[in-house]
Amino acid sequence: MTYNAAALIGKTIASIESQDYPYVEHLIVDGNSQDGTFEAVQHYLERNSVAAVPHEVNCLSEPDRGIYDAMNKALDMATGEYILFLNAGDVLHSTDTLSQIAAAISRCGDTLPAVVYGHTDIVDEAGNFVRHRRLAPPEHLTWRSFKNGMLVCHQAFFARTDLARANKYNLDYRFSADFDWCIRIMREARRLKLPLCNAHLVVADYLNEGLTTRNHKASLRERFAIMRHHYGLVVTVWRHAWFVLRNFIKK
Repeated sequence: MTYNAAALIGKTIASIESQDYPYVEHLIVDGNSQDGTFEAVQHYLERNSVAAVPHEVNCLSEPDRGIYDAMNKALDMATGEYILFLNAGDVLHSTDTLSQIAAAISRCGDTLPAVVYGHTDIVDEAGNFVRHRRLAPPEHLTWRSFKNGMLVCHQAFFARTDLARANKYNLDYRFSADFDWCIRIMREARRLKLPLCNAHLVVADYLNEGLTTRNHKASLRERFAIMRHHYGLVVTVWRHAWFVLRNFIKK
């Protein structure tokens, strides 16, 4: 997902180009950037057309209603079995990340898991490691796990495309629709008795400064509303009291 991200999109594209897994459908949804972003995409298309193992690349550039609207457009475009969302500046952690994800799926049995998830690291704009993400995914993830916060980062959450398309992002949430979306996907997985698969690897490196970080207070208000909707008021108030206490203890 991009908007006026010419300075960042190159590293994201490069991380996809370098994958050793051949079956890649790369969807680039741009919000009608005016800063050269789409020129970088065009260069990528030219390189991909002569690559030894080209990826399937589909691009869309038009005005949208924000990042989650762009993600919903990507869901309509997607034809692969799983979808993962990266923003401009985010990268897959290593050249074999997608191969490792495919191997993890094969280990999960005969039924395609609803979600394949892993860890994330935080980097700066130069790609330098900053720290491991404070919230780490549990060994066994369920929809109730997010009572403790968003334990799996959006950039490390591979969702089955059919489930994701049937449960699109709620555009009423401007900053935390990904939190709500992940919970709804996992609730649907529980209803359908589909597994959630821990890949046991770092999936992505993502930029420390994102939409949620820049709009921290508004995001917190949305997350409170989302947790109240899914887990109830009592649980939500109790968990937020613990979040405040935890932060106080760490100081």
